[in-house]
Amino acid sequence: MSSMADFERSLRGAAPHALVDVVRDHLAACHGATATTLLLADFGLAVLQPVGGTEQRAGSVPLHSSAAGRVFGSQEPRAEPPRDGEVVHHLPVTVRGERLGVLAVRLPVDRSTDAAAGELAHVAEVLGHEMVVAERDTDLYQLARRASRLTLAAEMQWQLLSGRAFSQPEYEIGAHLEPAYAVHGDNFDWSSDSAGLTVAVTDGMGEGVPASLLTTLTVNALRNARRAGVDIADQAALADQAVWAQYRGSLYVSTLLMSFDLDSGRAYAVDAGSPQLWRRRGRSVDRIALDAQFPLGMFEESDYRMQEIDLLPGDRLLVVSDGVYQAVSPDSEPYAPKALVRGIQATSLLPAASAPGALLRELAAYRRTETPDDALVMCLDWHGREGSESRG
Repeated sequence: MSSMADFERSLRGAAPHALVDVVRDHLAACHGATATTLLLADFGLAVLQPVGGTEQRAGSVPLHSSAAGRVFGSQEPRAEPPRDGEVVHHLPVTVRGERLGVLAVRLPVDRSTDAAAGELAHVAEVLGHEMVVAERDTDLYQLARRASRLTLAAEMQWQLLSGRAFSQPEYEIGAHLEPAYAVHGDNFDWSSDSAGLTVAVTDGMGEGVPASLLTTLTVNALRNARRAGVDIADQAALADQAVWAQYRGSLYVSTLLMSFDLDSGRAYAVDAGSPQLWRRRGRSVDRIALDAQFPLGMFEESDYRMQEIDLLPGDRLLVVSDGVYQAVSPDSEPYAPKALVRGIQATSLLPAASAPGALLRELAAYRRTETPDDALVMCLDWHGREGSESRG
């Protein structure tokens, strides 16, 4: 292949399972690469695992204590010191803020130039975008994300998610769930357009598949209402009717809905249950008190009201489920509010994509036991739009 354009055409035309092979052949031909490996982050954000083959776990590396893991966290390409005449380059594979993994490429020392490093970074970016499309038609990349088997309920929940991170000039958003391989009722969802961002955090009653089915119904009812063009109060009302029609109040869903207007810089919320909203502004961390309204599906035809959230550029918003703020230590000390505030402060320098996982690790260390209930953290860093009312 004579040019990057040729490579990109070849990658777009490749079979969904053959993307890494096309990248490997291109880098070997153009840069003398002796090895190329795509490492993807597992569902628990604990390890990076290679794509392809049957020995994926044997080739996994720790996400928090490896050269590839440091690149995943920093999102900056890095080259390891030369060894045996070769240099290993690690490149982040990220799509619109969604951190997928790391591309590891081994080059001869004499081919490891700044120009080569720049092309490798572009290859990793293109690969990420093509992989997101290819995932519709192959399980190859899903398999690489599994350090162990998912429960059926967890499988349903992860397939329901819109993603784990997303970024635009006006905001960055990230979220994570634990226990990653056995989650059942907690879920998060978001959608962006030119005018704003809509976010939903849900927590369905129960355990296992019944809880996942309940959340699946709710998330899809909220999406259906959102795509009809109604505001978040009406989205809540329509989803409430859908859940009531199915369960008649025997099961219901705690939900927090938020919408963000990019032109005005204003934000609104509907609190229909247990997820809590916290804000870090400067050095202070406070819980945002919202008007508590009925969970979705608890009663027939509930009415819901929006309220405005005090939001300024530079604010960090965090939504935590009851599995976070109701957690206790082995000495029965509650995690919220004191330890939760400390955890939010301790993760304040991390980007929105990394903060939820780090906060859940803080929680795990605090409770020193396996998470018995779903625990969800969603983080949104608000930058605002230049010229919006919130910027004056």
